[in-house]
Amino acid sequence: MGEEVNPRIGVIADTLLQGSLMANAARALGYDVVVNTQPGNLDSGKWVGKGLVECWLVDLHDQEKWADFLDMLLEQADAPLIFGDGLAPPKTHEEYPRWERRLFQSLIKSVGRPVAATRVNLNVLEKSYAKPRSTLVIPAEFKDPALVAGEVQRVWVLGASAGGPTAVKLFLDSLPRELPVAFVLAQHIDPKMLDALATSLVRHNWFKVRIGRPGELLRYGEIVVAPCDAEIAFDADGCVVQTGKPWEGPYAPSIDQVMANVAARWGRQAGAILFSGMGNDGSIAGPLMVQRGGTVWAQSAETCAVSSQPDSVRDTGCVSYSGSPELLAQQLIERVRQELKGGQPAPGQAAAS
Repeated sequence: MGEEVNPRIGVIADTLLQGSLMANAARALGYDVVVNTQPGNLDSGKWVGKGLVECWLVDLHDQEKWADFLDMLLEQADAPLIFGDGLAPPKTHEEYPRWERRLFQSLIKSVGRPVAATRVNLNVLEKSYAKPRSTLVIPAEFKDPALVAGEVQRVWVLGASAGGPTAVKLFLDSLPRELPVAFVLAQHIDPKMLDALATSLVRHNWFKVRIGRPGELLRYGEIVVAPCDAEIAFDADGCVVQTGKPWEGPYAPSIDQVMANVAARWGRQAGAILFSGMGNDGSIAGPLMVQRGGTVWAQSAETCAVSSQPDSVRDTGCVSYSGSPELLAQQLIERVRQELKGGQPAPGQAAAS
């Protein structure tokens, strides 16, 4: 059986800016853009009807000018055509994530998902770990037995996609078991691999992990993994509930929905970290979480296997700290330590890096 390849996309736009935005968005979503050109510059003899393009993204502002070109493309193209729904907003505009999401859903309907979007290499994950337990420094503030009494007060979402599981594991391996934070993992993955992923994530560390089924109570030192089959939310007691709705968006679970539901329940005590991945899942709910008083961090681009997901969240302006998985772990430890002391975060704790 041959190696799987990503769908090949062609972009045609009558403005350079629109063409660039569409091509960059398709690449960030994991597709291979093989041609990006204006209609007057397209070598139709090379690209149209030759099986080299599996889907065309077409956005022509002046359709009357290019009427003959459109007729040719409609008659000769051997791949589906997706026509743009208006000028793409700038990447920093609040509407950009929604525009990109609509583009992604159109591409999925036409040519399917990118090859690596939900793939997890468990062999690599099994071998990755940060540091042995004996080297972790446990702050004195974490040793108070009263911390584990009652419902959890701090819940952080870990959002990951392609390349994310290894980063998430390095992050978890760098945390002490006594850290008073409960985690909810939203990972784009084939549902058949979810249980194996959960087992691999807690190897070499002291965390417990459970799939988020109805009635599961969030606890410190534990990770609830969002299931792929249905949306989950959280009740007043901090228990998982099913909404009875499927996940929205192109992937399940939806990182955006998990973040929004955690922010709705825990407000200022909610947080999220976006790790390596394709696409822009998290960029819609990130600003919402910050508006509710929560915190959003992201893995630094240079340490990601694929940085488009954390980059897209950074582009919204809601990310207050970026770093490697190990630095993100240290930042969280210090943040919680300062909170327990009753003071403010240390200088630079909330500053972007």
